[in-house]
Amino acid sequence: MNTNAPAKEHSHREIMIILGGLMTGMLLAALDQTIVSTALKSIVEDFNGLDHYTWVVTAYLLTSTASTPLYGKISDLYGRRVVFQFAIVTFLIGSLLAAASQNMSQLIATRALQGLGAGGLMALTFVIIGDIVPPRERGRYQGYFGAVWGLSSVAGPLLGGFFSDHTHILGITGWRWIFVINLPFGIAALAITSAVLHIPKVKREHSIDYLGALLLVVSVTLTLLSVSVYGPQEGWTDSRTVIYLVAGLLLAVGFIYWEGRATEPIIPLRLFKNHTFTLTSILGAIIGAGMFGAIVMLPLYMQVVKGYSATSAGLKLIPLMLGIVSTSIISGKLISKHGHYKRYPIMGTALMTVGILAMYSLQIDTPYWQLSIFAIMVGAGLGLSMQTIVIALQNSVEFKDMGVATSSNTFFRSLGSVFGTALFGAILTNRLGHYLAGNFAELASKNPAAVAAVDPAKLEAIQNNTSLIKTLPAQVQTAVLDAFVHSFHIVFIVAAPVVAVGFFVALFLRETPLRTSEDYAAARNESAGESLG
Repeated sequence: MNTNAPAKEHSHREIMIILGGLMTGMLLAALDQTIVSTALKSIVEDFNGLDHYTWVVTAYLLTSTASTPLYGKISDLYGRRVVFQFAIVTFLIGSLLAAASQNMSQLIATRALQGLGAGGLMALTFVIIGDIVPPRERGRYQGYFGAVWGLSSVAGPLLGGFFSDHTHILGITGWRWIFVINLPFGIAALAITSAVLHIPKVKREHSIDYLGALLLVVSVTLTLLSVSVYGPQEGWTDSRTVIYLVAGLLLAVGFIYWEGRATEPIIPLRLFKNHTFTLTSILGAIIGAGMFGAIVMLPLYMQVVKGYSATSAGLKLIPLMLGIVSTSIISGKLISKHGHYKRYPIMGTALMTVGILAMYSLQIDTPYWQLSIFAIMVGAGLGLSMQTIVIALQNSVEFKDMGVATSSNTFFRSLGSVFGTALFGAILTNRLGHYLAGNFAELASKNPAAVAAVDPAKLEAIQNNTSLIKTLPAQVQTAVLDAFVHSFHIVFIVAAPVVAVGFFVALFLRETPLRTSEDYAAARNESAGESLG
């Protein structure tokens, strides 16, 4: 018996209220990718855990990335609201426990729990909007999610710096507030979604692909550990790096083999027969790499080369945020008005490529206004591309695959961000050592006394502790900053063609008419009927 009534249409007011809850949840997940970075110094000093500090970031990244496609599949089977609220509660429990951590091991474990919730927040936000808003109208709402990413890219480092700069706030250690602050926002998101998020649950005969889930999580974890932790720290030829990478890739092959035979696959391979799904997956990975490359490299350039504080560097990222926010909202409204979406990722990836290439011109004395223009270009490119490809994807898949297809796109974007950040970080470290050696040798030939006056151990430590740069003599300091500038140049010259690949991929997108309210309601109700057949 069909107990599922046709889904009622939501009014604009109802959608905006739901949007508020979804954006709050998504902001929490996005903020916690960036807020910890500027507070790490205070955390490791409290816990004396410098040797494990990267795990505070990596643990969150691993669990959020690996769990993303699982949430999409599970929500397809059990309903959106209950799974989204499970993600919120998991994130809040992780936040509360992280704030109460007494040592580095506890903090790392609770960050992993936070990431498990964040994977659902990031994936299901787009899925739920896909459920309640037809593609033709979705642009006007989805553009706001680009604004959330833009806000988090600036607010994260700023808040992390602010809290960690205070020893205590209301009797609580300053850095612990980066986790405490999540609680009221998470509770608000929980209350809003409980009150207004009423999406009829479509009951389906189902079975969970436990083996596929295990293969996916382990393969992603091992691969990310090799490229984001052990490779940069221990070296790319280190035995542990190689073993983890090979094992991760072999398990990925095993996952693909199994998914082709599973009854309820985590990521159905048939989706890759969908031209738009495949292209938007590639685009998502490229955009993720470009986005996190910019968010990581620009503050680093501003802090190391320009000498800005962490808080100041966060403020000076506002042009990047303005670029993302403005073009996300404008392109979304234009898509809803005219129904055309293909032009925006083409323009966006082209703009990102030009902006990153322009950063090749950055020098020690480059004025901030010039850097601002480049940051606006990259941000505008991200805003034009990021949400648009989700609209294109959701318009191209069957309603029954909405959850798994959308969360898979988020998964590939997360993978791109991890691999991109690891790649650009490895290039920066490698080239920095090369240029430092060359610059010191050149300076020693011209002014031996300047180099001889500096402790060799200090020169070697500069790569890991950039605060030492200010203690160097003027000539040596200039040589070091010049090495950093040239290293950044290599990163940007490598990043530009990576993003340019996205431009050529976007050219091959097929623009199909965006479904209207009537079409979408029919597809949704047909999906409900099929699931009961």
